[in-house]
Amino acid sequence: MTVSSMTGFARTDGAADGFGWTWELRSVNGKGLDVRARLHGGFDRLEAKVRDAVSKRFKRGNIGVTLNVLRSADTSAYTVNRELLSELVSLAEEFDASSSLSAGTIADLMNVRGVLEAVEAQEDEATRDARDAAVLASLNDAINQMAAHRAEEGTKLDAMLRGHIDNIEATVARAENCETARSDAIKQRLKRQVEELMDAGKFEPERLHQEAALLATKADIREEIDRLKAHITAARDMLAKGGSIGRKLDFLCQEFNREANTLCSKANDIELTNCGMELKVIIDQLREQVQNVE
Repeated sequence: MTVSSMTGFARTDGAADGFGWTWELRSVNGKGLDVRARLHGGFDRLEAKVRDAVSKRFKRGNIGVTLNVLRSADTSAYTVNRELLSELVSLAEEFDASSSLSAGTIADLMNVRGVLEAVEAQEDEATRDARDAAVLASLNDAINQMAAHRAEEGTKLDAMLRGHIDNIEATVARAENCETARSDAIKQRLKRQVEELMDAGKFEPERLHQEAALLATKADIREEIDRLKAHITAARDMLAKGGSIGRKLDFLCQEFNREANTLCSKANDIELTNCGMELKVIIDQLREQVQNVE
């Protein structure tokens, strides 16, 4: 499976038995899956099926689904609201009592909203079910189209994510090769710090041992380097697996950032500090792109 983006768009058209329709699907980033359906033309009855079809294909993203319907003239009949028309006629005669209403005036009154109403032609259940099936089939085409669009965007995302991970790996290698990170340098620095403690006053052997162990822990970054390398491997494994990995990658970015912070706190020279700060910048760039991953 490939990496999929949460950004996508799709549009499909269909027609059957005097009906025409258009599906529009739009998808943007979201923490979970949020499907919002707007089904016009009396197709609200399909909302549950629409939500089910979308949720089966996508795991994350705010997805808007819109159905617009156009009916041809022969699919509708018209009825006259005689009560309303009668009231309008009475009002017209009241204002013009000297003459009877002309055919033109009656035609004008028929154009008043609510006087002439469209009524859908009655149809049997089989006809309606067949049309619903055609509309839902068209929805599946739109879902496939948007899935392809999200996959296309995901391919671009995958390249950017791998680039950021490569940069993290290169920066970790620089930190590991810093002169002050080497074991012999750590020993020399620890020896000098212990000697400074000895010169500062009398220490009991047990206290001196505790202080030396504390200094050694603060100076050694090998544990952070090892964890960063493990996170790099885990990130590449996730990208290779693909699928819905956005949440996992987001959590991994938090772990990356935690190790980078510890590295900065342990840094005792400008080179290692720069590596730690550069790591934080790259991790932020990685996390920004991860927010687009399904």
